[in-house]
Amino acid sequence: MRIVVDAMGGDHAPGVVIEGALAAVEEYGVEVILVGDQPKIEALLKKAKYSGNRISVEHAGEVIDMSESAATSVRRKRKSSIVVGVNLVKEGKAEAFFSAGNTGAVVCASTLELRLLPGIERPGIGIVTPTLKGNSLIIDVGANIDPKPTQLLQYGIMADAYCKSILNKPNPSVGLLNIGEEEKKGTEFMRETYELLEKSKLNFVGNVEGRDIFSGKCDIVICDGFVGNVALKVAESAAEAMQTYLKRHLLSDFWGKIGLIFMMPSLKRFKKEIDYAEYGGALLLGVNGVVIIGHGRSNKKAIKNAIRVAKEEVERQVNANILEALK
Repeated sequence: MRIVVDAMGGDHAPGVVIEGALAAVEEYGVEVILVGDQPKIEALLKKAKYSGNRISVEHAGEVIDMSESAATSVRRKRKSSIVVGVNLVKEGKAEAFFSAGNTGAVVCASTLELRLLPGIERPGIGIVTPTLKGNSLIIDVGANIDPKPTQLLQYGIMADAYCKSILNKPNPSVGLLNIGEEEKKGTEFMRETYELLEKSKLNFVGNVEGRDIFSGKCDIVICDGFVGNVALKVAESAAEAMQTYLKRHLLSDFWGKIGLIFMMPSLKRFKKEIDYAEYGGALLLGVNGVVIIGHGRSNKKAIKNAIRVAKEEVERQVNANILEALK
């Protein structure tokens, strides 16, 4: 299996990206095509003393920066690592694409080059998160900030197929993120979406509130990209702050430091459970190909696990299952 990796995407590219790719090749047995500045990539591979045949390099002389406009940069920078990488999948030279670069550019390039699956109006970004009862999937977390009710229904159908294929949930429950649990809560847009989800064949459990995202009340949380992105960033910030507070108080006195020695194994398990790097990248569902989007500050572990997520999505034919569900 060949997976294209945008070597120039992310805050720590290309070094950390290449480290993650090397780890993925060794652990998962995939082939990786690194796209970007070829001389720089090859110099780093040489420095890492890589001499295998599972990594190849595709030159791309341009980079789309994080601050650039998505649509404009994708059209103007046809030789960027993102556009070149997506086109390798389009041309059948690879089965999946991963980038920790400009999210908007990845969404735009994937939509323009790969096109959408039949029956899907807009792609959505889904992310797997830990809950008190296992994992859940939140969609959308940033691709579509002004959707129609029908598009949120489509997100529900795609998320349902993903959860069945990847998370091994035979009948995943679906909740609509709202300001209250009552059926008539929220805007007209939310009430229309509620009606569509209720009439669908999905296992719809009604409205859920922000406090329910990590409680495990439902397996799938549906929302628009604006709300989803804010919820995701708040959750990331809260997790980081919680770890900082805990460390600050444990190290504030002698007994706290002594207790820390005995608590260390439990704290390591706690950190692993809430670490975004453990869950890999976010899923761009709805495009005619497998595309995974990484966090801009992805480390080696996050890159490696994002490649694993891409491999799993290809192996379990998520898009084929989505198409079947859309029928």
